[in-house]
Amino acid sequence: MNDEKEPQANPWMKSLLIWVGILLALVLFVSMFDSSSRQPDGTSIAYSEFLARVDEGTVKSAEIAGNVVSGKLTNDQSFKTYAPSDPQLVDRLTAKGVEFRAKPEEQASFWMILVYQSLPFLLILGIAFFVMRQMQKNAGSGAMGFGKSRAKMLTEKQGRVTFDDVAGIDEAREELEEIVQFLKDPSRFARLGGKIPKGALLVGSPGTGKTLLARAIAGEANVPFFTISGSDFVEMFVGVGASRVRDMFEQAKKNAPCIVFIDEIDAVGRHRGAGLGNGNDEREQTLNQLLVEMDGFDANEGIIIVAATNRPDVLDPALLRPGRFDRQVIVPKPDIEGREKILAVHMKKTPLAPDVNARVIARGTPGFSGADLANLVNEAALLAARKGKRLVAMSEFEEAKDKVMMGAERRSMIMTEDEKKATAYHEAGHALVSLYIPGCDPLHKVTIIPRGRALGVTWNLPDRDRYSMTMKQMKARLSLCFGGRIAEQLIYGADELNTGASNDIQQATDMARSMVMEYGMSEKLGWLRYRDNQDEVFLGHSVSRAQNMSEETARLIDSEVRRLVEEGEARAREVLTDNLDELHRLAGALLEYETLSGDESKRVIKGESIGRDDAAGRRAAQMDTAGSSIPKSRRPGGGWDAAPQGA
Repeated sequence: MNDEKEPQANPWMKSLLIWVGILLALVLFVSMFDSSSRQPDGTSIAYSEFLARVDEGTVKSAEIAGNVVSGKLTNDQSFKTYAPSDPQLVDRLTAKGVEFRAKPEEQASFWMILVYQSLPFLLILGIAFFVMRQMQKNAGSGAMGFGKSRAKMLTEKQGRVTFDDVAGIDEAREELEEIVQFLKDPSRFARLGGKIPKGALLVGSPGTGKTLLARAIAGEANVPFFTISGSDFVEMFVGVGASRVRDMFEQAKKNAPCIVFIDEIDAVGRHRGAGLGNGNDEREQTLNQLLVEMDGFDANEGIIIVAATNRPDVLDPALLRPGRFDRQVIVPKPDIEGREKILAVHMKKTPLAPDVNARVIARGTPGFSGADLANLVNEAALLAARKGKRLVAMSEFEEAKDKVMMGAERRSMIMTEDEKKATAYHEAGHALVSLYIPGCDPLHKVTIIPRGRALGVTWNLPDRDRYSMTMKQMKARLSLCFGGRIAEQLIYGADELNTGASNDIQQATDMARSMVMEYGMSEKLGWLRYRDNQDEVFLGHSVSRAQNMSEETARLIDSEVRRLVEEGEARAREVLTDNLDELHRLAGALLEYETLSGDESKRVIKGESIGRDDAAGRRAAQMDTAGSSIPKSRRPGGGWDAAPQGA
C-alpha cells in the first residue's frame, strides 16, 4: 500500500516544501528590514526642545548613537531626538552635569549585506524555477509540450479488465482473441508466415462496450495499454496533431508489444476533402501522419492499433485499407441471450432478492446496450437503497426499467379530473387497438402517471428481438398511433381537440412516408427508392434529401402516404367503435389503478377481477351510467381529440 501511495505523495510534498521555502524567505526578508529600521523607544521631541531641557537641567541621562540622542528626563520620561552635527553638544551636557554616554552607530555585517543584496535575486530565481518545473511536469498539457502525446498508459492499478468482464458480444470477442494470442506468442504465427492485423476498428452504437472490449484485449494479453481520444490530436496550431501522433508511436515503440486505443477516431479520421479548408489544414495533416505511422516505411512491430467509432461511413478510405485497419469488428447491441449475460456480470456486486430473474429483465429490455443495462442495475440498486432495503427485488428492477425507458414519474404534477380522464381514454385507446389488431407487439404496460414529457404511456414490447418489420406490422403500428386520438374523438367529440397527439401523428406520418419512399411498400410507386441514403446535418437537425422528382411523382407520393395513414385510422376507428364498452371499462381501471400490466388489461376488458380489488369494475360501471360526466350522446362524436402523451 505504501508503494502505491508514494508516487502520488512525492509531488505534493515537493510542491509543499518549495512553497514553505518561499514563505520563509519572505518572512526573513521582512524581518531583516524591520530590525534595521528599529529605533530606541521613547517620545520623539525636537532637537531645539532637547537643548532647552538641557539648559533647564531637566535631562537626567542621555545616550548618543550617531545622530540619534535618547535618554530620560528627571521625571523618568523617555525621549529621543535626531541631532545634527553639533560639536558643542558634549560641552553643553558636561556643563549641566548630565550623565551621558556614547556608542558607535550599528553597522551591518558583511554577511548581512550579502543577504540583503542577494535575497531578491534568489527569490526571483526560485519562483522561476518552480514555474518552469510545473510547466514541464505534464508535458502534454504544459505550455512547452504542445507536440507531446496525450496518450495515457493504463496499468493494473487502474483495474485489470479481462474477457470475463465482457459479455453479450461473443462474435466480437472471438475475432479479437486472435490478437491476444499474437501478443502472448508471436512466434506461433511467424512460423507459418502469418502476420497479425496491424489494426482493428471496433464499430458499434454508443454504449455497446467498444472501450471495454479494447481494455479486455490488453488485460488478457497483459501488455501496456495506451488510450487516447481522437479529439486530443487536433489543436488550433498547425502541425501540433502530427507531432502528437509521432510522439505517441515513439512511446508505443518503447513499450512494445502494446496496444494503442484511439477512441472516437472519426474526430481525426474523416474523409479528406469532405469539409471546409484545403489539404494543409491541421486535421488532414494529423490524419496523414497517422496513415504514415500505421503503414509507412518504418515497421511498427508489436504495436496494435485498436480504434472505436460509431460513424464508419465518414472515415477516410485510406484508413480502412489492408495494412492499416485490416479488419472491422462489429460490436452490435446484444440480443436476449447477450443481455442476460451482461446483467449477470453487473449483478455480481449487487445483493439480489430471490425473486429476481435476469431472463425476464432481459426479455423486457429489447434494444438496450451494455451501458443501458449497467445503468438499469444501478438505478434498481439506488431505488432499493432509497427504500431502506437490504436486497434489490424484482419490483425495483421493474421500476428502474420504467424510469429508464419512459422517464421518471412526475407524481407532483397537478392534473384536473378532466385531464386525467382524457389521458385515461387516450391510453386505453392505444392499448385496445394493440390487443385487437394482428401485427401489434404484445401489450406490456399502460399507465396514466406522467413520465418525462408524456402525461401517459402505452408500452408494447416484442416477444423476441426484432431486426426487420413486415408490411403487416407497420400497418398495425399505424393503427396503434391513432388509437389514442380516435378514442377521445369517440368519447368527447370534435370540439375538444388539443395538441397532445402531435407525437402520434408525427410517428404515423414518418412511418407511412418511409414505407412509400424507402421500403417499396406502395403498388403504385413500385420498388423504387425516392430518398437518398445520406442525411444532411443543418443547424443541428438531420434532414433527408429527396431525389429530384417530377411534380406528378411528388403528388403521387403524398397521395399514397395519405392512403396508408387513412387506412390505419379506419382500422383503429373500427376496433374502438365495435368495442366501446371495453374502452370505458379499461379507462375506468386506469383511473382507479393508474398503471395496468398487459395481462391485467386483458382481464379488465373481459370484466374479470385483476386480483387487487373490484374497484375497477365499480368505477367502469359508474362511468357507463346515465349520470356519467361523459354523456352517451357525445361518445360517437365526429372530431379528433387526444390527451398530451405519446404512443
